[in-house]
Amino acid sequence: MLPAYARARQPKNAHTDRATIDDILDTGLVAHVGFLDAGRPMVMPMAHARIGDALYLHGASKTRIAKLDGVAVCLTVTQLHGIVVARSGFHHSVNYRSAIVHGTARVVEGQEIDEALIAITDHLLPGRSAEIRPMTPQERKATGVVAIDIEHASAKVRTGPPRDDPDDHASGLWGGVLPVVTGLGRGVSDAHTPDDAPEPPSLGAAREKFV
Repeated sequence: MLPAYARARQPKNAHTDRATIDDILDTGLVAHVGFLDAGRPMVMPMAHARIGDALYLHGASKTRIAKLDGVAVCLTVTQLHGIVVARSGFHHSVNYRSAIVHGTARVVEGQEIDEALIAITDHLLPGRSAEIRPMTPQERKATGVVAIDIEHASAKVRTGPPRDDPDDHASGLWGGVLPVVTGLGRGVSDAHTPDDAPEPPSLGAAREKFV
């Protein structure tokens, strides 16, 4: 079990159990990755995948993120589910789930590269790696992979209606939640796809995963 911590402005929203953290990481579409580069803070949106206690990122082998090695990194994944509409500006909020991971980046080599790239592809489109051609040696050479070995992780989750002051309940004002609805649509084929080619199963699996 990896160590976890929680330093939250709202402690009641904090979660340190591994199941909650992993579920957010495994069902998030975008991770924001923060690190220092030449003394300047950088935050980049990235595709990611988790295997055990490691998170994997990939990019062109010459990019700065693909060269992170021995560097402290912070990664966050956030899922927004609703805008909480309260009876005062102070109590407006959002319903969400977020995971924050701190770790040290390392450049991935050898067979771990292939495992990581398959995991990243299948994170976005479950089963897609089995539907496509293998990566060529030139493509593999042009792709850099970085692992973040998780050292600390925590999550924050907020659900439910506004937490108004009791005296505001009789104000007659509307209060509640405005849901944020996200979902994946049907695939839109390109000009090179045969007219009779069915949508691959990985697209349907992604629709079921990212709801």
